[in-house]
Amino acid sequence: MMEFGRFARAALGALVALLIVAPSATAQEKKQTIAKKPTTAQSSKRPATEKKQHNLVLQVNTNEPAMMNLALNNATNVAQYYKDLGEKVTIEIVTFGPGLHMLRDDTSPVKARITAITASTPAISFKACGNTQENMSKAENKEIALVSEAKVVKSGVVRVMELQERGWSYVKP
Repeated sequence: MMEFGRFARAALGALVALLIVAPSATAQEKKQTIAKKPTTAQSSKRPATEKKQHNLVLQVNTNEPAMMNLALNNATNVAQYYKDLGEKVTIEIVTFGPGLHMLRDDTSPVKARITAITASTPAISFKACGNTQENMSKAENKEIALVSEAKVVKSGVVRVMELQERGWSYVKP
């Protein structure tokens, strides 16, 4: 029992010594961290070695002009953000279901905006669901033409899934 008492006192003494020494080391580390902290201007840009490729997929699946415009706003804002940082970004806007109207040549309420964005921001591309296009063609008994900026993928949902599986960030406005 006496041995345990000696051991407990020694352990307690070591713990007290640690608590007394540790704060001064922590204060020293804080001073070094503060001294190394970059200014706001410095922190807005990453060093060239840290630059990476950013990838974003935006989903549009409603025939609502406000949602279409929100997706376009999100895409252009993200593209501008990374352009200002000198970093690369790739953005795909994928449409399916009623959202295909965004890319339909005859019904798109944002057709002019898509043309302007494609001309000024090559980082942004538009994908149309082939399944939806085919189903709309059958339902309307006519060929569904898309805006020239759109590329057809077999399935919009599968496209979103596959991009996410490859590590792309996903946003549904």
